[in-house]
Amino acid sequence: MSLEQARFNMIEQQMRPWDVLDATVLDLLKQVPREAFVPAQYAGLAFADLEIPLGHDQVMLSPKLEARIIQSLELKKTDKVLEIGTGSGYMTALLAKLAGEVVSVDCVAEFTDAARQKLQLHGISNVMLETGDAAQGWPIRAPYDVIVLTGSVPLLAESFRQQLKPGGRLFAVVGEAPVMEATLVSSSTPNVFRTEKLFELSIPTLVNAPQPQRFTF
Repeated sequence: MSLEQARFNMIEQQMRPWDVLDATVLDLLKQVPREAFVPAQYAGLAFADLEIPLGHDQVMLSPKLEARIIQSLELKKTDKVLEIGTGSGYMTALLAKLAGEVVSVDCVAEFTDAARQKLQLHGISNVMLETGDAAQGWPIRAPYDVIVLTGSVPLLAESFRQQLKPGGRLFAVVGEAPVMEATLVSSSTPNVFRTEKLFELSIPTLVNAPQPQRFTF
């Protein structure tokens, strides 16, 4: 099967049935070569409906989840985006194609360096890649129009909301296995937030994610 046929099948068999129907997002999936961001040993799984190991106990999210996240954020060319968890750099590329500026932070320097090379190779220059612990946000570059967490968190730290601009949107997967919810937080005016539960799923936890208080007896 050709790459283009595999990409077409991914869109028709994974995206559309999972309500990824926005024409801009579907076109984006055709433009950004997912296979270029997958580790070489998993090249044959580039379009498969599964998480792909990246090393360091991290994964590349499934294609349909990446697309659903992008669709939910309704990105604009004026948006400044914070991505927490650069990983393979593929989600970074998708964000950068639709937004004005992307700040992407990962705690694994190897991921940051590899993503930088891949993004440069594909002519994507509106991304600032940084290495560090952004489990409670990245205040040094705040505020942001959009914040995306690519790992789950047991609870969403208040610091994330404080780093959103009025009118901003935040995507996070909140909860603990087996019950996690994809959550969209939006800010209409300063310090006023609306939370929408989108769907249930389970993905790996963000490194150093804040933990809820545990009662001990």
